[in-house]
Amino acid sequence: MHKRRLSSFRACFLTTLALLLGLTAWFPANASAQRALSDGQYLYLPIYSFVRHGDADRSGATAQLPVSALVSIHNTDMQRSLRVLSARFFSTQGDFLRNAVPAPRTLKPMETMEFMVERRDIAGGSGSNFVIQWQADTPVSPPLVQALHVELQTNRALSFITEAVVIAR
Repeated sequence: MHKRRLSSFRACFLTTLALLLGLTAWFPANASAQRALSDGQYLYLPIYSFVRHGDADRSGATAQLPVSALVSIHNTDMQRSLRVLSARFFSTQGDFLRNAVPAPRTLKPMETMEFMVERRDIAGGSGSNFVIQWQADTPVSPPLVQALHVELQTNRALSFITEAVVIAR
């Protein structure tokens, strides 16, 4: 009975710790920094279809834990709309896989659009990415683009966030 309670406590503790560590990424240290207005950008968003972990086996391979990724594009401008033109998904090798936004979509002020990279979709590999293009008629507050990666199981939880960075057009 004591071992079962200790095991249950450990699983609960590890799950809580993983969730807390994942939540810290929601509050980055530079969140208060003012971002310059823009009328469009290309954004690079890293995506991990799986996470490598553990020790290498005799062949040099490590274990892989598939994770899902919820991609969120937040219009942070309180007064103006912006258009998401594309969200092109590339594999670890740089091969184009698909466009998650096949037609331009307008986001109203403070609106968010989301799409998933499902846990079973490991085609992109551990180094896949999105290149997201957006545009506005007048300079606006740039969108906040993040991917929440999650894997939940009975005895463990893994969650972390990646955030997009601006790249040259």
